[in-house]
Amino acid sequence: MAGTVLITGANGTLALEFVRSLLTLHPEYTILAAVRNPSTQEDPNTAKLAQIVAKHPKSRFLVQRLDLGSLDNVRSFTASVSRQVNNGELPRISAIVCNAMTWSLESGQKFTADKLEATFQICHLSHHLLVLKLLESMDKTSGRIVMLGSVVHYPEKPNPLSKFRPGFPSDMDQLVKPLPDGPGEEHDRGYARYGSAKLANVVFMHDLNRRLEANAALAKITVTAMDPGGLPASRSQVGQKKPIQFMMAIINLLMPLLKHLTTALRPAADAARDLVAVSVEPEFQGRRGYFVGRSPEVDAEISRSREAQESLWAACWRWTGLRAGDTMLE
Repeated sequence: MAGTVLITGANGTLALEFVRSLLTLHPEYTILAAVRNPSTQEDPNTAKLAQIVAKHPKSRFLVQRLDLGSLDNVRSFTASVSRQVNNGELPRISAIVCNAMTWSLESGQKFTADKLEATFQICHLSHHLLVLKLLESMDKTSGRIVMLGSVVHYPEKPNPLSKFRPGFPSDMDQLVKPLPDGPGEEHDRGYARYGSAKLANVVFMHDLNRRLEANAALAKITVTAMDPGGLPASRSQVGQKKPIQFMMAIINLLMPLLKHLTTALRPAADAARDLVAVSVEPEFQGRRGYFVGRSPEVDAEISRSREAQESLWAACWRWTGLRAGDTMLE
């Protein structure tokens, strides 16, 4: 029996196309779509999700509320999902796709209900908690965890849209409680914060793989990090500077041609099909590591540092309040 595929941020640009592709190519899976607002009346993007699902009336599809800006809500959500799996209401989880993201560029720093920097909490920290709490509910023979990476996660590579590079500060608490941005630095610091959150996803991928492989009960669960490429059609582009928004709008119009010339910028539908492949298709069974689309790629050098992995792991446990016994993985 095919399992459950859980995707966060399920009404986002990439996720909508992911759901469309998964329903078309692999209708045997149960899809658990986690969104901040499940109301089709209140959220037009959830309404778009419902319209896609309506074209597949035989599908098994559930929408549930998940607010990654609240660690308490993440805990409640994972407890509910675990109960549903234990009760047989949901098949065991075949894949967790950690897709949800946010950033704040022109608008400066933003904080969650937990008083933590929003980009890092939503892109990484809450997913860290979500994954560790749901390990017990996964298919132990072939489960997959997919983190979302980005070309901007590399500290060693310049970002033409930001003068600041991502990385981990000596005081790790500055990832969740950053120093104030200097005047005029909001955009570039915001981009660096986003890159640091994506770097954390890649570091976590390597660290979690190592820990899973050392655990006899969980060793067959695999973790990948996948960069879907730049998505000019993404709703998140509204956070960019106005000239960049305009440029992305033009690029999006040209994507039918440009997609044959570059993989750096991609139509959401193409990126989503790759994400489906990494998440459920046989060619990626048992594979670990970093991918750009379906192609293996070298990730940031620091992501393979045991010291960086241990530092991030310890900090995330402290920030989330994880304790021994909260997860199958200690």
